[in-house]
Amino acid sequence: MVDRMSEVISPFEPAFTRKLCEIFEEFIRFNQVLGLKVEALTETTARAHLRMRPELIGHYAHQRMHGGVISATLDALGGLAAMAAISARHRDEAPDRRLERFGKLGTIDLRVDYLRPAIGDLFRAEAEILRLGSRVANIRMAFTDEQGRLLATGAAAYIVS
Repeated sequence: MVDRMSEVISPFEPAFTRKLCEIFEEFIRFNQVLGLKVEALTETTARAHLRMRPELIGHYAHQRMHGGVISATLDALGGLAAMAAISARHRDEAPDRRLERFGKLGTIDLRVDYLRPAIGDLFRAEAEILRLGSRVANIRMAFTDEQGRLLATGAAAYIVS
């Protein structure tokens, strides 16, 4: 069952967007475990959501989401934003060739600041490219609850070549 709140908003070709979402949501198995679902992509941003489930709880008495889930979500969204930015940079290439470029993507550094406990049913994560260089992408991320309250922030660097 796909937990898609609506169709993915994207400036890229529909077939490319579908394949990128499939890679992100299904082929990256840990993202599937987290339950991440892409909502929107632009040339410089990515947005996704996930729903609270019992297996994501880190503090049983307070029903708070585990910090590792938040960290992994922010890292995944940062990688997705990097993929979108790389795709935009190489828009002249065929979609399959752009998708092949993601094989070299990897996290170099990740910092997460936890601001509030993640309690609720639905959470969103967003990532924005600060700089896409020829070898490294710098990205900032945010993790919010259903009411839009900021629960955690992240900053990361990714190898892109």
